[in-house]
Amino acid sequence: MTKDIFEKQKKELTPETGFNLVGIDYFTGEGSQLYLVEYFQMYQDALNAKKKRENQDEYFVLYKGAGGEFFSR
Repeated sequence: MTKDIFEKQKKELTPETGFNLVGIDYFTGEGSQLYLVEYFQMYQDALNAKKKRENQDEYFVLYKGAGGEFFSR
């Protein structure tokens, strides 16, 4: 997956408020490798859900900062 396509998908899946747990599917076509797992209102809930996953490296949390910047953890 090229970095530009990956970044575009991350922005599309980032909620205006709250936190999205997002997974990576390495077997789908380019441009559709990221998918929404679940939305959370609290960061700690999203982080706990990620920690419960078998392969934590295949998931990350997307959210917007106070200045509208995009973050992933």
